[in-house]
Amino acid sequence: MTKKIAIIGASGYTGAELIRLIATHPGMEIAALAANSKAGQSMASVYPHLRHLGLPDLVTVDQIDFDQIDLAFCALPHKTSQEVIRDLPKTLKIVDLSADFRLRDPAEYEKWYGNAHAAAEMQGEAVYGLTEFYRTEIAAARLVAGTGCNAATGQFTIRPLIEAGVIDLDEIILDMKCAVSGAGRSLKENLLHAELSEGYNAYAVGGTHRHLGEFDQEFSKLAGRDVKVQFTPHLMPANRGILCTAYLKGEAQAIHAALQNAYADEPFIVVLPFGETPSTHHIRGSNFVHIGVTGDRIGGRAIVVSALDNLCKGSSGQAIQNANLMLGLPETEGLMMAPLFP
Repeated sequence: MTKKIAIIGASGYTGAELIRLIATHPGMEIAALAANSKAGQSMASVYPHLRHLGLPDLVTVDQIDFDQIDLAFCALPHKTSQEVIRDLPKTLKIVDLSADFRLRDPAEYEKWYGNAHAAAEMQGEAVYGLTEFYRTEIAAARLVAGTGCNAATGQFTIRPLIEAGVIDLDEIILDMKCAVSGAGRSLKENLLHAELSEGYNAYAVGGTHRHLGEFDQEFSKLAGRDVKVQFTPHLMPANRGILCTAYLKGEAQAIHAALQNAYADEPFIVVLPFGETPSTHHIRGSNFVHIGVTGDRIGGRAIVVSALDNLCKGSSGQAIQNANLMLGLPETEGLMMAPLFP
């Protein structure tokens, strides 16, 4: 039976990406679309590229009959998301794409996001949505917290290496190049074409990026000790994609073998032959992650480069992968499309 889906926050980039993916998903049907600021409008007027789909018009959240919904995706900004989810039916399955339920400790959430958690009582039931590492918990969950796109990219790169014990945990540097869509659709001066194009800049320098909270939480839990990475994101003038270059202390061939072993049966994670590195061109518009390993001229050091699409595998594609598990559908259903190239 086709599962009925609601998307809350359908007018943002991740909302539009959810619609694009669900449109050809054989097990899901979009039954309701909410976007309070654009309620009453058609999706065709908000996103003309979706006009052929015959989608329901946008409504406010309180206009949705959730008794008729099997699962809701919440694609709202942090802080707003927790306030909306808190008031949804307690039996409704939810995949949240915001940051609001990613950090298990409400104090850590307040530290990184600057406001007290408005639904801290729900934090205990939220499952961290990095699908490849939390499958069993996700399948049984009612509320799943999608990861940050940078956090997902870094974790696909590093988690297997911590588990295999092949890197120095005090020597992890993550340098990420991030496409502009990761900043969302709202108007920002620094994202205007004249401000962004033909340039390239670091931001959140010195350990202030919020996704560091996820790295601290997940890597430390995995290692059984505090693990703090150096992480600097850079804004690149591209619409989609994240390219992560990790500088690590460890034997390159052992690192490559650990990644191959970890991802041998994963449908969306591709470990390239040793010495090859990926491009964001190779994963654009898809749910795939490409990871490459090469040695460094300095002995005992390695460089690992990984690429994913921030709107798909880094957000909406990952959310659908999680929803498939929660609804008892095949995990890869609706997600095996090939990347767009060129």
